[in-house]
Amino acid sequence: MQTLTLANIYELQGLKEEALEIYKEILKKDPSNGDAKIAIRRLSGMRKKFLGVNSEMKEFFVQMDEEAEFIQFERWLMRAWN
Repeated sequence: MQTLTLANIYELQGLKEEALEIYKEILKKDPSNGDAKIAIRRLSGMRKKFLGVNSEMKEFFVQMDEEAEFIQFERWLMRAWN
């Protein structure tokens, strides 16, 4: 069963694409669902903002082995979420 609660749980676990699909299904069933509309806008905006960047940073993250690289990655995360 696809619910707002399940979508929220997915979102909190970092499963943004899965959450977005649930929100879209909820909106199909109930076009007046304001919470689903807001979540879709929010997640769609995040996806556009980070399109292509995540794969580059994932590769960087996997290969990190020095303290300076960890610090650089941490700074990137702080900029990305602010």
